[in-house]
Amino acid sequence: GEIVAAGPQVMSGYWNAPDPSAATLRGGWLHTGDVGYVDEEGYVYLVDRKKDMIVTGGSNVYSVEVEKAVEDHPSVREVAVIGVPDERWGETVMAVVVVHEGSSLDLDELDAFCRSRLGGYKIPRRLEVVEELPRNPSGKVLKHELRRSWWPDGTRFIG
Repeated sequence: GEIVAAGPQVMSGYWNAPDPSAATLRGGWLHTGDVGYVDEEGYVYLVDRKKDMIVTGGSNVYSVEVEKAVEDHPSVREVAVIGVPDERWGETVMAVVVVHEGSSLDLDELDAFCRSRLGGYKIPRRLEVVEELPRNPSGKVLKHELRRSWWPDGTRFIG
């Protein structure tokens, strides 16, 4: 589930931003936006960002897990995984891939590669090969930029 925290070390809000503060701080708890779990020894593990989790046919798919599998393909230099609209499943998994120079990759090849690494519902059903992934100045991949053409108003509705 979502990782939440409370205590004296938690911020009291964002500077001059009451609406984002109210959305993040609810009932005395800081909602981090991270998804994770606690193991039997009490250690907390972060799995993914809540906004990057893909819900396909009622099942949760963590983009980081799919990215780790796809990046093992010898043609893949880097990858970002996003959810895109799907009429039947609500969302489906899409891999946006940068391939190594002189390499290529198609969806059938990626599907076959991922079969032994991921559950069937986690395997990318769409593939886009790009020259580069959009990044912020610190180098973080901007997944919201990748999702923009699929979710033009910025809203992901899973019905």
